[in-house]
Amino acid sequence: MKRLEKIWYLKHFDIFKDLTDREIDVIDRISYMKHYSRRERIYGQDDPGDLVYLLKEGRVKIYKLSPDGKELTLAVLEHGEIFGEMGLVDEGPRDTIAETLEDSYICMIRRRDFELLLKKKPDLAMHVTKLIGLRRRAVENQLENLVFRNAPSRLAILLMSLAEKHGVRDSQGIILDVKLSQQELANLIGTARETTSAILNEFKRLGFIDIRNRRIKILEQWRLKKIADAKMGEFPIEVDSEDESATVVQ
Repeated sequence: MKRLEKIWYLKHFDIFKDLTDREIDVIDRISYMKHYSRRERIYGQDDPGDLVYLLKEGRVKIYKLSPDGKELTLAVLEHGEIFGEMGLVDEGPRDTIAETLEDSYICMIRRRDFELLLKKKPDLAMHVTKLIGLRRRAVENQLENLVFRNAPSRLAILLMSLAEKHGVRDSQGIILDVKLSQQELANLIGTARETTSAILNEFKRLGFIDIRNRRIKILEQWRLKKIADAKMGEFPIEVDSEDESATVVQ
């Protein structure tokens, strides 16, 4: 990648928006760019946390694997986001896995170099600290939902969150401008793909959403919110799944 193009992308990362051109130039010198193919692992559980990553192009998912191999997706990151930042506060091995969902370009900075930068820029350090806190809270909320909410409620919460972050409103509703497979949605709510598919089909039948060309459009946001707020349902959805049945409220 050409150096000027790399600097341009660095300037457009939200955490660097208040830095001067000279400071951006410093980041350019201490970082390097790498291309990752689709479904390529960036780091794994128990890998050393000695790098901080900046997603220039593409999408990356952060997830955990249970001892029996089940996947729980913690986050799906878009371009302009930072990850691997937990290595700044915990020098132990990583406890998550990062993997690309599509071809991606990622900028990497050694942890010790990034720490030196944070010491010189208190405002940047505060921004990163807030980011770490928000992500911890998001993971805690996700785990709480897994324990206290049923699958339809968790899926409704996810769809509303995606609408807030990636929603494009038209005359009929809100289009989720993000490509996620049913398996990826299932991993984000901690359930089987068959369960997620059954709930999506029921949401569509009830007129809450529409699905065309693998794009979800939210038609009745208030009804999804009612489901998101509920912890018990009124009627079951039959699914061919060994792990759970689903329930929806009207």
